[in-house]
Amino acid sequence: MAYDRLYVAYLVYFNRDRDFFECHEVLEELWLSKERDPLYKALLQVAVGLYHFRNGNVRGALIMLEGAAARLRHYPDTTLGIHLAKLVRETERYVRQLKEYNKKPFPYYDLTIDIVDGELAVAVRAASRGIKPNIPQRRGPRRQQSCRH
Repeated sequence: MAYDRLYVAYLVYFNRDRDFFECHEVLEELWLSKERDPLYKALLQVAVGLYHFRNGNVRGALIMLEGAAARLRHYPDTTLGIHLAKLVRETERYVRQLKEYNKKPFPYYDLTIDIVDGELAVAVRAASRGIKPNIPQRRGPRRQQSCRH
């Protein structure tokens, strides 16, 4: 299966850089081109949820991660070359913790999207050589054409 370059870039930014703002930027473009496919929206929401929590926005994180989990749990365990079931479990765990955050605060932690398709893994490794990390990471919109064209 050939994977869209924007999806591949999303995985680079998500797993390598933990740059969840850039994840949003590239996957939103793909989501719009795919007629607002709910699968891409949910993957986008995972990144946005982590971005919010890392920046101290517990409510925003909960809303995004809860919406993502609700959408993602309806897809097969392996979808788009990733171990989606694991991502769903970890996202749901985050949601449970965020719901109790006022009583039991916890530190931010990253999630990793496990790639199970060898072809996708090769594409991500190849793309990562050409995608430079944003240092420092962006905090707001500023369209950059690094991997989109």
